[in-house]
Amino acid sequence: METTDLTSQKMTFDRKNYSDKILLELYESLLMPRRIEEKMLILLRQGKISKWFSGWGQEAISIGVVNALQADEFILPMHRNLGIFTGRNMPLERLFAQFQGKLSGFTKGRDRSFHFGSIEHHIVGMISHLGPQLAIADGIGLADKLSKEKKVTVVFSGDGASSEGDFHEGLNVAAVWKLPVIFVVEHNGYGLSTPSEEQFAFKYFTEKGPGYGMEAIRVQGNNVLEVYDQIKTLAEDVRQNPRPILVEAITFRMRGHEEASGTKYVPKQLMEDWAKLDPVENYERYLEEIGVLDEKTKEKINKRIKKAINDGLDIAFAEEAISPNLETELEDVYAPFSQEVISPTLNSQKSEKRLVDAISDGLRQSMEKYPNLILMGQDIGEYGGVFKITDGFKTLFGADRVRNTPLCESAIIGAGLGLSIKGYKALVEMQFADFVSVGFNQIVNNLAKIHYRWGQQADVVIRMPTGAGMAAGPFHSQSNEAWFFHTPGLKIIYPSNPYDAKGLLNAALEDPNPYLYFEHKGMYRSISAEIPDEYYTVEIGKARLAKGGSQVSIITYGMGVHWAMKASEELNLSADILDLRTLLPWDQEAVKATVKKTGKVIFLQEDCLTGGIGAEICAWISEHCFEFLDAPVMREGSLDTPVPFAPSLEKQFLPVERFKEKLNRLIEF
Repeated sequence: METTDLTSQKMTFDRKNYSDKILLELYESLLMPRRIEEKMLILLRQGKISKWFSGWGQEAISIGVVNALQADEFILPMHRNLGIFTGRNMPLERLFAQFQGKLSGFTKGRDRSFHFGSIEHHIVGMISHLGPQLAIADGIGLADKLSKEKKVTVVFSGDGASSEGDFHEGLNVAAVWKLPVIFVVEHNGYGLSTPSEEQFAFKYFTEKGPGYGMEAIRVQGNNVLEVYDQIKTLAEDVRQNPRPILVEAITFRMRGHEEASGTKYVPKQLMEDWAKLDPVENYERYLEEIGVLDEKTKEKINKRIKKAINDGLDIAFAEEAISPNLETELEDVYAPFSQEVISPTLNSQKSEKRLVDAISDGLRQSMEKYPNLILMGQDIGEYGGVFKITDGFKTLFGADRVRNTPLCESAIIGAGLGLSIKGYKALVEMQFADFVSVGFNQIVNNLAKIHYRWGQQADVVIRMPTGAGMAAGPFHSQSNEAWFFHTPGLKIIYPSNPYDAKGLLNAALEDPNPYLYFEHKGMYRSISAEIPDEYYTVEIGKARLAKGGSQVSIITYGMGVHWAMKASEELNLSADILDLRTLLPWDQEAVKATVKKTGKVIFLQEDCLTGGIGAEICAWISEHCFEFLDAPVMREGSLDTPVPFAPSLEKQFLPVERFKEKLNRLIEF
């Protein structure tokens, strides 16, 4: 950042009508993160902490914001916002334990520095990918708006993170939905070592606000009084008139991105100019000049802060290093939930339903059961979704609960997590499963990890219309369930029939953990069954024996179940056909039972063969069921190519014919 007028003039403060008490509270609040950082830099050099992200020179932004908001309003901070955590009066011993990777830290040693949140303190911590925070703030703001709570949410971004697509998506959704979110951009001149002029072609972020249809203001980020007054004024207004606002806080990072990075890339004159605008020194000098702060008071405040820091450090350092507990680690991957299966009543009324009808029926009944369930997706409102799953839902449940969204998968998934943080349930529809790649980061790094990291549930289900067979080409036909099968913290459902489709969707929506719910487009209107009209659920993690036999075990899911049924009939085989239904967690007991029963097993998947779910399950069978096998474990899947468009090419791509040939070889072994 070039030297601006801000570095060539003396910082001026305007106390307005704020009392001496407020001015001193701001001072003590501002001093705390500076004194902590001074101590942390010493501990870093002593090797007592492993890493430090400095907020030196930027403290006034955090302190101005945190003091301007109500204690129960959410803040989503970043690397350099230590003042947000101290300003919310987090116990210092727990904060220091967090920095040291101790059990009493907010992540139990599972994540570092400021990568955590605390619902008690209304803080949602960042992940290293930076940009996804903005969408979570949108979800929190949406929850407040739906609940008619007059609250505001503040989310931070650096100027570097603003280059990410998540920045655009977060601002765009907030503007379209008029969400009560204040986006604070800490414009500190550098993204690690990359200067602003190499990040973007504009000079100030206030130029971006109008493009999104939102107000944008610029503040001197080193002036704690100016930040406090502006945020306080804006927050009071936004609570009454919900809308997003972009606040650009001009500041400067006086130390490295993280301490090991250094600042050699920063011109010396620029450092000297910004040093004159130190937020702590300038505010302290101002308070002394107007007679609010004297030496005795200053000494008293410093002693109090020093004691609090030392006491907190003593407690944190005294805590033993973590002794790993395998059971605890595995248990914390998912939010606690014990499913109670709801079976249909004995004489329940039934009707013929296609797969598409069963999914729609289950979703409608879950919307009735959970008034806090919000649906979000492209074209799901009046249009009813491209596959008409939500046809008529907007009339039934209203536009607040059935929300058409902009084309922004990442922001909508992130907003679902924000809703969950406020106690809502969210269902997000991917128009096609292929499009989920745009929201991949939110799923695998936010939804999947957040409970393990700091105990926050992610009550979000993502519907995934999937599969080939309709000549839709490479971007509307992919089977991508294996992308997520590898990710701890997710649950994956893939039904093969209308009964399971309804019951498993209802079950997924009951569970406060994140789900990917795959629906094969080719089965939507091609298969039907007589199923209960009433609400019911199916057990998660339990496979279904679709057909019993003695010669061979075919383990499969989704469309594979129907291919297996047809192949076994055509070949006149007595086959056990095991429909997994739940892919994560998958039913090991059922797999073992069928292998033990027949001694011959083949796995069938529509997904490409290499690296698919079948590879993992076949490996597990070889390791755990070897003594029951009478033949090599086999598998078949689609070709290792993208899904082609031409029907003849697509037919060759799919595994149907190759599966029958391999099944024959297995029988003859």
